[in-house]
Amino acid sequence: MSRPLPDVFDQALASAVRAPSPHNTQPWRFVVEHEVIEVWLDRERVLPVADPHGREARLACGAAAFNLQICLRANGLAAVVRLLPDPAEPDLVAVIRLDGNEKASATERKLAEAVFRRHTNRRPLLDKEVPAAVRTALKSAALQEGGQIEYLDASGRYTPVASLVRQAEALQADDFDFKAEAAFWTHREPGSPDGVPKIASGPPPHSPGIVSLRASHENPELPDREYEQEPLLGAVLTRDRGPHAEVRAGMAMQRVLLTATAEGLATSFLSQPFETSRTRDSLVGLFAGLGQPHTLLRIGYGYPTRLTARRPVGDVLTHRTGPDVPAS
Repeated sequence: MSRPLPDVFDQALASAVRAPSPHNTQPWRFVVEHEVIEVWLDRERVLPVADPHGREARLACGAAAFNLQICLRANGLAAVVRLLPDPAEPDLVAVIRLDGNEKASATERKLAEAVFRRHTNRRPLLDKEVPAAVRTALKSAALQEGGQIEYLDASGRYTPVASLVRQAEALQADDFDFKAEAAFWTHREPGSPDGVPKIASGPPPHSPGIVSLRASHENPELPDREYEQEPLLGAVLTRDRGPHAEVRAGMAMQRVLLTATAEGLATSFLSQPFETSRTRDSLVGLFAGLGQPHTLLRIGYGYPTRLTARRPVGDVLTHRTGPDVPAS
């Protein structure tokens, strides 16, 4: 098989770094060797207070791996992904290997194009219902990557989950270490290559809603605004748990997010209940029998907001020279 053109790998890596991550920490690095791209967890960018076990960081790396794969496939290259392939290297999150040529589908091209438009929208959403057909498309997207999305409005879990979000937000507001960590990564200047800049933050809510958004992501310089009272919430689940499931959930999450972007939807995250042990255990209990919850998505229609910046690919990339990586 002929070696891929360098610009194809360049484009794939540029897609990878557009993945979402907690506070835009970008906890990944990549190693390229011949026709293989490795995705590694960057321990130095794992949030020690909010994410000490790296759960959210592995979700982010899974999302980056999906972006890599979908970009290569959109360019007519078959790409096979192995998750956590080496027990001796737990931070080697995924290996993407080229496996010949394959005609890209219209869906693959659509998702690859959405990579550079997807962003977290922390601003108020419109009071416009997400149609049933679009909700079905998002469920299908999760299933294609071995995950599932459970809409809370149809399950009776909406009120208890929203309560856990508010509880976690209150716990974090009283925790000096949480506040210091969030303050370090937020309210950055517009040109910052990581973290969340002020321009990407939402206005303070005029009145409290059923769902509590992150106070650390508010921009107090903006006038108060009314937020939607009951946004559509979806939990991304897998049947299993542990590091492998977290990476798989990240891939499923990213296909859902890109499908939502392609359908004109805005999305953001409700990560607070996953970041305190008390609320996380309660959240897991609410989904007993369905699967392991990994993240909560706020989904709806909203006005476009600016994209947050990313570090240059060169800052997170290593080219390895040597013999071929063993076959998958």
